[in-house]
Parts: sequence; structure tokens; C-alpha cells
Amino acid sequence: DRKDKGTEGYCSSSYTMEIIFFTQTCVWWRLRRLFLALMLLYVFIPVIVKLCPSIQAKLVFLNFVRVPYFIDLKRPLDQGLNHTHNFYLEPEPGVRVGVWHTVPAHMWRDAQNKDGHWFESSLGSAQSAILYLHGNAGTSLPAGAALTAVLFQVLSALGFHVIAFDYRGWGDSDGSPSELSMTSDALFIYHWLKVRLNKAPLYVWGHSLGTGVATNVVRRLCDRDSPPDALILESPFTNIREEAKSHPFSMVYRFLPGFDWFFLDTISANDIYFASDDNVNHISCPVLILHAEDDAVVPFHLGKKLYHAASRSQSLSGHKVQFVPFDSSLSYKHKFIYRSPELAHILRY
Repeated sequence: DRKDKGTEGYCSSSYTMEIIFFTQTCVWWRLRRLFLALMLLYVFIPVIVKLCPSIQAKLVFLNFVRVPYFIDLKRPLDQGLNHTHNFYLEPEPGVRVGVWHTVPAHMWRDAQNKDGHWFESSLGSAQSAILYLHGNAGTSLPAGAALTAVLFQVLSALGFHVIAFDYRGWGDSDGSPSELSMTSDALFIYHWLKVRLNKAPLYVWGHSLGTGVATNVVRRLCDRDSPPDALILESPFTNIREEAKSHPFSMVYRFLPGFDWFFLDTISANDIYFASDDNVNHISCPVLILHAEDDAVVPFHLGKKLYHAASRSQSLSGHKVQFVPFDSSLSYKHKFIYRSPELAHILRY
């Protein structure tokens, strides 16, 4: 009996070991297949991007990402902006872009139930105005409706008229984006606004990718000897190649041999440069740079590097160039600088 029991125990133990071995083998093969699949995908993505450069352009603009998605841009009131008017302009025949005009806070009562003619006429008595150029991934509400509504309310409370619009291909604007079209759209809106302001100060404010558009626009204005009263760059970068290399999305490929050839050269092949570090050598108006130290999307060091380039610019000699950092303890990150209680003082200064 003892012998039978011993044999039975041995068989049971052997059977258990076989199950464990079989299970481990299956897990190993699954992990191996998963690893091979991930490696193929890792190699496949750069090849596809190189073969189809338009994919890289979409990744730069991200205009197909609309946050929040279910929003009626014709109704800024839904976002808490009860003194904002939505309308449309045509930078060129057949291309319509959506525009928001927020009047200063002290005019909110007068703005109720007013039509587009009233809003446009109000620019004639404006004390100052801001042309706001948003970043990628969305609409003229780059940080989401609630966040940007707060920014516009802050600027409105400071007495600014704020004009924000969606470049072609964003929001409910027609067309598809390119660096050239974004710049030409912004120039068109700038001139439309300028002729209605009756010599009131006009400032160009760009955020994130919009800073690249802003420096493009201001460079062209300065080339025509008609600079804006100031250029404000929030979370800016030096140029799109350096930003792409520093972006969190590039982290897994950053050390891949041929990274520049696969990804950065492909961006250039789409005629996308946003070379703010070069543009500042042709700008002749005051420049204010705002950047949070804990910005993970556009790293702080790129904003600082752009500031140093602007400080050395001959064309900016004699113009105020200011860099305002925001400590990481404030957690302003990429799009919350509007929360700063010092913002009003900074802008007035």
C-alpha cells in the first residue's frame, strides 16, 4: 500500500510539473509573439511615416482631434461667454473660417442680444485688442472650452477685445491646414481687425503651435514696416524640428538610428518649419514670452532658448524682450498660465 501511495504521489507530482511547464511554455510563446509584434510595429511606424509624409503633417497639426467634440462653435454662450459673437470671414474666395469676438467685460450688458454689426462697430472705440492664435489639436478652444473661456474672460476683464479664430481645417472652418495657409489666415484676420480699431493698440498672442504662426505673422508685418504693438508668446518653441524631437510622443523613437531622417526630415518635406528662432531676427516690436517650468508638451528649455535668440536679435535691439517663467510648484504646465494672479500685472507692465 505504501508503495502504491508513493507511486501515486510521484505521478501526481509529475503531472503537476508537466502542467506548470506547459503553462510557462505557453506564456513564454505568447510573450515572445507579443514582443515580436511590438518590434514589427515599432519598425513599421517610421517606415509608413516616411512613405506617407501626409501622416506626419496630421500629427503636427492634430486638427482632426477636437476637444471637446460635441460643441457648437456657433454658440459661445454655451461656454460661459455671454459677451462673445461668432461669425465667419473669407481669407480667400471659397474658404470660410470661424471667428469669435469677445468684448471687454465692462461691455457685457450692452452686448446682450446684439448682432454682428454692433460687435464690429464696437472695435472702433476699443482701447486695445488681442489677436489670439491657438495651438494644435482642436479649435479656438485649444485647452478645451472651459479653460479657454476662462482665458478670454481674464483678458476681457483687463479691458481687451479678443479676436480668436480657427485656421482653415480646424473647428468648423473650411479647407485643410498647412503652415502657409495658417499664416495667411492669421494675416487676413489681423488686417481685418487692424482697419477697424481706429489706431488702438493691437497685440498678437500665440499659444503653443500658435506661437509659430504668431512669429510668422509678425515677421511679415515687420517686413512691411507695420508691426503690431507687441508679440506675446505663451509656451513657445524654437522651431518645429526641435519641438518634435522634444515632444513626449517622440520619446520611444528619439534614440532610433535615423530618427531625423524618418521623422524630422518628413516634417520639412511637408513645408512645415515654424522657425521662430529665425523669425525673431526679423521682428521689430516688444516681445513677451510666458513659459511654465513644468510644461511637458513644449519643454521649458525651448522657450528659454527662444528668449536668448530674441535677446541677441539686431532687429529687436531697442525693443523690450521679456521672459517670464512660472515655477513648477504652480502646476501651470502647458496651458494653465491664465491661472496666474500676476498675469494682469505682467501684461500691463
